[in-house]
Amino acid sequence: MRPIHRRLAATAVGLVSLPVALVGCGIGGGGEKPAAKPPRVPAEEAGTRSRERVQAYLDAMTAKDAAAGRSQLCALLHEGFDLAATGPNGDFADHFEVPEATITDVRSGSRGQEVSVSVSVTVGKRKTTRPLLFTVTKDGGDWCIAGEAPGGVPATGSTPSGVVPTPAS
Repeated sequence: MRPIHRRLAATAVGLVSLPVALVGCGIGGGGEKPAAKPPRVPAEEAGTRSRERVQAYLDAMTAKDAAAGRSQLCALLHEGFDLAATGPNGDFADHFEVPEATITDVRSGSRGQEVSVSVSVTVGKRKTTRPLLFTVTKDGGDWCIAGEAPGGVPATGSTPSGVVPTPAS
């Protein structure tokens, strides 16, 4: 009877280990779905979100859509924006045309993400290209523009000259 017990024991071990072996090979798995994308690294997300916010602001400036531009700013800047945006030196002033605005650099800064931009502005027949620096931060659960100032990393080959608009914020 000893050989029968050995065969039964071997069969039992085989039947118990078969599902484990099949799951290990990926057959008959537990219904787990593989991750579609690895989670974003916070620095990568910050750079991407900052670029998106500033690009939306530049697009609004080009289209003269002050409401769309305002929506990219942090709440603390809304009142100042409302007072200055369409004024004589505001980003959305009627006499300014923005034929070209390009993001030249995105990097981490001491107060948030710093997005350098090269903006070409025409007033009448005069055209000038100036670098601007936008500071983008996370306010609550959303990203917003917290500041705009002259400067930043200029686009290669640009030479500042002519009239420059005063930042609205």
